[in-house]
Amino acid sequence: MQQSTTPTQVHIDKKAKQKERQTNEPIIQVRNLVNRFGTHTVHENLDMDVYPGEIVGVVGGSGSGKSVLLRSILGLRPPTEGDVTVFGQKIADLNADDRSKLERRFGVLFQQGALFSSLTVVENIAMPLIEHAGLNREEAEKLGRLKMALAGLPANAANKYPSELSGGMIKRAALARALALDPEILFLDEPTAGLDPIGASDFDQLILTLRDALGLTVYLVTHDLDTLYTICDRVAVLSQKRVIINDSLDVVEQFDDQWVQDYFQGPRGRAAFQAETRRQENL
Repeated sequence: MQQSTTPTQVHIDKKAKQKERQTNEPIIQVRNLVNRFGTHTVHENLDMDVYPGEIVGVVGGSGSGKSVLLRSILGLRPPTEGDVTVFGQKIADLNADDRSKLERRFGVLFQQGALFSSLTVVENIAMPLIEHAGLNREEAEKLGRLKMALAGLPANAANKYPSELSGGMIKRAALARALALDPEILFLDEPTAGLDPIGASDFDQLILTLRDALGLTVYLVTHDLDTLYTICDRVAVLSQKRVIINDSLDVVEQFDDQWVQDYFQGPRGRAAFQAETRRQENL
């Protein structure tokens, strides 16, 4: 008779896998990062590591610089000071060609999807394959339909325009486009924002499945406590202009900081923890 897996056993297994990942070199390394807008300092001497194969959730209060940090890592906003190293390469040292090659190893899902409104779903997905992989339109759209299936989109969505899609389908179409070039790192900005609880849960499970199946590293900015408890290996908390902790949730939720305590030990945090505990008990 097969024994059921307890939440404690699942937690121990998750910690063991995370410890194994951290024996590798960081795939993303941020050191002494400073971001200023005029006299306003958003980040001051910020350090952060992301390891291959992990899902890291980035949280913080309004104005803590979550989006600015994401843009700095992507190379969309050069930092005022400090270094961002991805795949062992300092982004600031790369010429345009090398930057372009590096960026092809990224997949990005922006908060509102950022789909081109004048293009159909399959045309949106095909665009990076035409622009960066040199495929013709027929080849790109054929591959685009495979990416649609990977993101859980029905085949009949291919010729629809973004305005004809639900919020959940927009997220999945944007995810399919982010996966178009077979990235090694997936960056997600508030991936479940605006989705109903069932849609958000389904999207969380999709990300987890893709990470496990494709060996992706996932960096996600989120406020969704259910997402943090369900799929994240570690959580990085932005506060006081830096990452004050970047660790597994059981460590983070006990961290001695008022914002962290209010966020994770408040009613919604406790509810998310209890929901994940029940889910693990039913595995």
